[in-house]
Amino acid sequence: MPLNRRHLFGLTATGAGALAISPRAMAARLTSALGRDATQYGLRPGNPDDQTRTLQRAIDEAARGQTPLALPPGVYRTGALHLPNGAQLVGVHGATRLVFSGGASMFTGEGASNVSLANLVLDGGNIPLPSRRGLVHCLSGHDIRITGCEITASGGNGIWLENVAGDVSGNTITKIAVTAITSFDAQGLTVTRNTIQDTNDNGIEILRTSIGDDGTLVADNRLEDIKAGPGGSGQYGNAINAFRAGNVIVRGNRIRNCDYSAVRGNSSSNIQITGNSITDVREVALYSEFSFAGAVIANNIVDGAALGVSVCNFNEGGRLAVVQGNIIRNLLAKRPIGTAPDDGGGIGIYVEADTSVTGNVIENAPSIGIVAGWGKYLRDVAITGNVIRKALAGIGVSVTPGAGAALVNNNMISETPRGAVVGLDHARPITPDLTTEGAPQFAQITVGANAVRKVP
Repeated sequence: MPLNRRHLFGLTATGAGALAISPRAMAARLTSALGRDATQYGLRPGNPDDQTRTLQRAIDEAARGQTPLALPPGVYRTGALHLPNGAQLVGVHGATRLVFSGGASMFTGEGASNVSLANLVLDGGNIPLPSRRGLVHCLSGHDIRITGCEITASGGNGIWLENVAGDVSGNTITKIAVTAITSFDAQGLTVTRNTIQDTNDNGIEILRTSIGDDGTLVADNRLEDIKAGPGGSGQYGNAINAFRAGNVIVRGNRIRNCDYSAVRGNSSSNIQITGNSITDVREVALYSEFSFAGAVIANNIVDGAALGVSVCNFNEGGRLAVVQGNIIRNLLAKRPIGTAPDDGGGIGIYVEADTSVTGNVIENAPSIGIVAGWGKYLRDVAITGNVIRKALAGIGVSVTPGAGAALVNNNMISETPRGAVVGLDHARPITPDLTTEGAPQFAQITVGANAVRKVP
């Protein structure tokens, strides 16, 4: 169509009219385009009064109509809200702020599915919550999605989930009195691309009421400043904690400044801990412990921890692991106060049963680079192809009565003044360097062709 003067003036007037719309009105148009505009129900951004009843009515009616509820920019004071089946709330990223005025949780969904919270700021105001409650609290629901939200100043947990399938992704969760994200008995959950800072108990907890398959994916999150506020000997202060949860995958996370562990798998079989970047943790960086069968701990970087990797508790049935391709350096000589007195620090990798330790690089270990076994708790461990530099001793293997077999072969061991390979009675070296001529031999230990470079 040819563009004449009349069309040109019409287009110019339309453009001028659009420019004349206030930013708030333009934002309202955008939010209403996403779904029902919450202001249709009498909700008023910036209103100093509590708007719980109005907001609840808007949530219920939008859910009945299977329509998202769009909240324009502004601050909304609210108490406890119920999420019915199909509830979907969407705000303007960083600009739609809900401020909690009190109750058990800001949002509670029980038995509700197809629920989503997106692009909302949820401010808990540091109001204490009851035990085992989150600012967002969802029980027994499928397709629960919490995405692009900011959750801050919760007086309990940030997000609490039980028997839930869904997606928690792209959120920023800060200043949490307990744990940022807690999941019990997940039914198919992903926890990805979240930023978690400043929690008082743990960062992410993947838990089950009894040992079983879980399968949660915890990937590409950033976790920093995780405190062990209640104290304890490792229950708290962990960035990511899996308990009784089988087939959990923890990969690609950036973890910094934790009072205890970066990733802790307790009685969690078939756990995969891969490709994580970890700095400044003060106990075991990567843990697989107690009643588990199967762990892969591979391709992680640990810079600063009391112990880099621990695969332990053969006495409780803990066994079967691959520890491969990790870089572990700058270890601390001691663990935090509260751990067992005989729990040593300054060790790169510690393993006990049915485990391959291969292709790792360990540097600056005040105690021992790699340890196999604790007293009689040693069985079928292969330590091959590793590089160990600047440790008091390179590799330590239990030689106490009842200890099982170990292979130590083809490792590069450098600058280890106490010895390249030594026999241990629990934590204490009791033999000379087993790589030297005339050293004692043990039938259950095969020490092969390791390359040893002495201290200059």
